[in-house]
Amino acid sequence: MTSHAAIRTGAEGLEAGDAVLPCGAPAYYAMPEGGRNFPVVLVAQEIFGLNDHIRDIVRRFGKLGYFAVAPDFLYRHGDPARAPDIETILRTIVYRVPDSETMMIFDESLDFAESRGGARDRAAITGFCWGGRIAWLYAAHNPQLAACVPWYGRLDGPRSDAQPHWPIDVADRIRVPTLGLYGGADPSIPLDLVERMRARLVAADAPADILVYDDAPHAFFADYRPSYRPEAAHDGWNRMLSFFRAHGMG
Repeated sequence: MTSHAAIRTGAEGLEAGDAVLPCGAPAYYAMPEGGRNFPVVLVAQEIFGLNDHIRDIVRRFGKLGYFAVAPDFLYRHGDPARAPDIETILRTIVYRVPDSETMMIFDESLDFAESRGGARDRAAITGFCWGGRIAWLYAAHNPQLAACVPWYGRLDGPRSDAQPHWPIDVADRIRVPTLGLYGGADPSIPLDLVERMRARLVAADAPADILVYDDAPHAFFADYRPSYRPEAAHDGWNRMLSFFRAHGMG
């Protein structure tokens, strides 16, 4: 794989910065300077927290005319940056976060966006890795969204009191237009599971589809990691933007 450097997007022409939601969750937002009534994009982070990559994605959306906001929905349960490995992050932080709490945090993020100039009636969610799982769940939670684009979000996994449902469990509740972007070379989300999710969406007549990039691994959009695949990442980004525009997010 060719070498690459993480994408860096400046804040010129943007109002961008940190905020604290009513529940106490930190958030990062960006929107064009001046004006109001911007379409809203909620950004759900990976398991690594509200890091530079997620902040950069927020600024990318801001440069395109969106009010983008990414809340740190892990904030009450630990700092992933201090964990020694992914398994520790999952076991000690991520798996302990109640989905109900995360849904509330995204509800507050949408309220925050509206209060600062975002158009609530033109709001979408996108998310990456664990945030892709959250995007599916939030689409089921908030059917008023205009669109949802989960990137390689896990579709099934261990159930607990904190996390009782996975996307495959709520496929029949998806009424938000949704485009899933997945990697065909992602062992954590096998293709037979993707096909089962597709089948449940079809059976429920959900307005959703899943696109698979055959040779892409998990986290193929994460330009700061070795998993990054520029061709799939660029194509997925452009398809996401076209999907947003097709559903009133222009």
